[in-house]
Amino acid sequence: MSATTERIRIPSEVWILVGASFVIAVGFGLVSPVLPGFARSFDVGATAATIVVSAFAFCRLVFAPAGGRLVQRLGERPVYLTGLLVVAASSLATAFAQSYWQLLVFRGLGGLGSTMFTISAIALLVRLAPPGIRGRVSSLWGSAFIIGSMVGPVIGGLLAGWGMRLPFVVYAVALVVAALVVGVGLGGARLRPPPGEADRPVLTVREALGNPAYRAVLACGVANGWANLGVRMAVIPLLAAAVRDETWVAGATLTTAALGTAITLQVTGRFSDRVGRRPLIIAGMIISGLALGGLGLSLLPGLGATTSLLVLLVLSFVSGIGAGFVNPSEQAALADIVGQERNGGTVLSTYQMVTDAGVIVGPVLTGLVVDLVGFGTALAVTGVVCVLGGLVWLRAPETLARAASPAPSAPSPPEVTTG
Repeated sequence: MSATTERIRIPSEVWILVGASFVIAVGFGLVSPVLPGFARSFDVGATAATIVVSAFAFCRLVFAPAGGRLVQRLGERPVYLTGLLVVAASSLATAFAQSYWQLLVFRGLGGLGSTMFTISAIALLVRLAPPGIRGRVSSLWGSAFIIGSMVGPVIGGLLAGWGMRLPFVVYAVALVVAALVVGVGLGGARLRPPPGEADRPVLTVREALGNPAYRAVLACGVANGWANLGVRMAVIPLLAAAVRDETWVAGATLTTAALGTAITLQVTGRFSDRVGRRPLIIAGMIISGLALGGLGLSLLPGLGATTSLLVLLVLSFVSGIGAGFVNPSEQAALADIVGQERNGGTVLSTYQMVTDAGVIVGPVLTGLVVDLVGFGTALAVTGVVCVLGGLVWLRAPETLARAASPAPSAPSPPEVTTG
């Protein structure tokens, strides 16, 4: 790109969404380390406690199709704000739950709101991000969420000293503040059609499935949810506890992986806007697959059958780097497919649904393999799933050229800046 070309600035509305993403992630991090212990305080076992954690993700999965239809009918901004307020109400109710069943219901209902603001946030980024910087915007949004997820548990642990209910109250207040900021900052002028102009045409799932790139996005979403979002968060901490039976090791492993992702996101979004989504997705899935599979191979009989804490941390960091390649490029590819001129609420919700399905099913099946034959085989299989999720893109077209390439007589694409 020429240094003399016009620079594209990230719109102020995008920065508002990035700030809201950070607040949401901090709030989620506040409650995530406290929730299992809070559930156990109602005299239930470990299985019942984990069900409370899974209820949130399960409701996200079930409500995803309805969330997509709401975005198509009502628009991105009202659904986003409603989702934030639903989660705020759920969190506040959770803080005052008097029984395990109340806790389960209140926490599960939060998953409905989470689906609403997640799908609408992606839809807003599709609408507001200039096509030439979609990768950069996706990286920025993802970085805010990851950094918030790293900060939140630290604050949540401190707040828990004043009681396990307090983090839920603080989370509710933070979400209300985020809703107010987004409500004012996104006045909706750019999100409504001009007077007398028809609403944007709808891009249906059936139509999108005719695009091989969308099919690749869905397949890769399942594998990425399975490995990088599911197994890495649920199974790797169990392996960490087996490697070193100390409470800090599991947290350090997750933090190391998140750090790898956060560092990588600073460059991969811009790179995705220049060379394309496809090569970064393929490379990222292979990197994550090799890292997770490598952990498994190090535990197989005849290939070491053990792993050290250093190896665990290094390969976790590498798997995080792979996720940093994949996540912004997948979201940018999805935005390329939908485009700014179409309403793709159900297309986006379908992607969210298959990703959540991978997050839920992956750890469960991997846990069964761990119980049957051990961590080595389980993680080796996870590595294969991850690599296959990247290889599906070999038969899919690049989406960047279709979305952002100029006409033959047009000048070169502009250079990107984050001003």
